[in-house]
Amino acid sequence: MANTVRPPAEARYGDELKALAANDPHPKPPGWKLSPRAVRTFILGSDGETLSYKQGRKTHKVAIAQKFYGDDALVDRCVVTLAGNRGLMLVGEPGTAKSMLSELFCAAISGDSTNTIQGTAGTTEDQIKYSWNYALLIAEGPSPKALVPSPLYVALKQGCLVRFEEITRCPPEIQDALVSVLSDKVLMVPELDGVERVLLAQKGFNVIATANIRDRGVNEMSSALKRRFNFETVAPIADKTLEQRLVMEQTQVLLAESAVPVEIAPDVIDLLVTTFHDLRQGRTTEGTVVERPSTIMSTAEAVATGVSAGLDAHYLGDGVVTGEHIVRNLVGTVLKDNPDDAQKLTHYFNVVVKSRAQKDPGWQAYYKARKWLK
Repeated sequence: MANTVRPPAEARYGDELKALAANDPHPKPPGWKLSPRAVRTFILGSDGETLSYKQGRKTHKVAIAQKFYGDDALVDRCVVTLAGNRGLMLVGEPGTAKSMLSELFCAAISGDSTNTIQGTAGTTEDQIKYSWNYALLIAEGPSPKALVPSPLYVALKQGCLVRFEEITRCPPEIQDALVSVLSDKVLMVPELDGVERVLLAQKGFNVIATANIRDRGVNEMSSALKRRFNFETVAPIADKTLEQRLVMEQTQVLLAESAVPVEIAPDVIDLLVTTFHDLRQGRTTEGTVVERPSTIMSTAEAVATGVSAGLDAHYLGDGVVTGEHIVRNLVGTVLKDNPDDAQKLTHYFNVVVKSRAQKDPGWQAYYKARKWLK
């Protein structure tokens, strides 16, 4: 997968998964590749401890990196939910790592994070349950050979996890196709005969769904569907220092994957994260109240802005990311479809950034770059 833009989690972290499997003496739920303890370690990291595993004659040592920053107890609750019979619903604002978390769970538990249904306004019930190869259907009639399994069908048959991304983007009547499957752990295929008419879930089957709670184009879930899931709310990172560390790490990783060798000083990342933190909270650390833009100022958007600034510095600058590069690319993040957001961002610079510029040279250079806001 050398030329793949973004390999799945089981490929990106293959060494870590092998090391955890080789050092996992704990009990596993039926159908799980790793124990719940090992799944937790895979997501939250091993705190620098290295694990060894053999591949052929070679012994490899791997430290498990922390991949999710936030509420550790939330990860524990998710693992416990997935070990039971209820589905897991991750809800929260856009950009809070819900999809990443569901991908990591599937990679660690089932070894396959690509078994995914992508919810859209055009998703049909066939895409959730099963469809048909119509050439074979016409030639031979309904048969297992003519059936095209959906990710949900595959998960039921193989006893693994299935991801349902952006479930609330589907119309409510399409979402409710899951209700009977989650209740009875069975999928009926009335077109087939005999034992193949009924697909019973194998041990290890479960559903991880994600949904945005502050976004356009989403639909309400029915009460019946909600009762089939345990809900976990993934909140934005409240600790600015932790968010700064995450943005720095992810920005460097993504730039390295793009073969872009640029220098990003911690002070520049601090400017970026502080700006996002202030605009997201609507209040600065000094207590100044600022208007929050309608755009979701998420950690994911901060990383995207940092990466864009790095690309800008590499291809159009001298290879050193400065506050000016941040401002130039901040505009595209904040100003989307609401003209009022331009005034809110300008006000933030004219009041908050200007005040900080009088005390800090870094903020002074940042303030001078406000010309790019126009």
